[in-house]
Amino acid sequence: MSLIVVAIAVFMMLELSSVLMLYFKKDSTRANGIGAFKAWEQSKSHPEINDFAKYLINWVAGTKIFFLSMLTVIVIFGSPDLYPWVLLAMIISIATFYVGLFPLVRKIDYEDMLIPKGYSKTLAGMITIFIIVFLILYLWPYIIPIPMPSFW
Repeated sequence: MSLIVVAIAVFMMLELSSVLMLYFKKDSTRANGIGAFKAWEQSKSHPEINDFAKYLINWVAGTKIFFLSMLTVIVIFGSPDLYPWVLLAMIISIATFYVGLFPLVRKIDYEDMLIPKGYSKTLAGMITIFIIVFLILYLWPYIIPIPMPSFW
């Protein structure tokens, strides 16, 4: 098993925990649970807004499942020749967080509408770490003259 597969598997476990929270423990403030947003609790007093929020939450969770399913197929059946392209796709797709989501979550955080305060920085840090790890793995053959470690 290559270091790339290990990194993708770790990412997949974190995403799976997010999916489980979004489907089964929406009120949680852990693993990207929607309970981190104070507006979630406020939405419960407005059934039509709460239903809309739940619809969007389930949509996000379903999209994550699709993404996880594709990664599972790639990890199990994909050849190592495919891995650099997978890494590149993951880097680009994960980086889109900074286009729309980060400015919004940072604004919500500054307005003191997140639990815990500063959650936007924690989230940005985690996402940045994954991008850096995947970027290092992608660039490894070009910058490091030794073969990538394998665990098989």
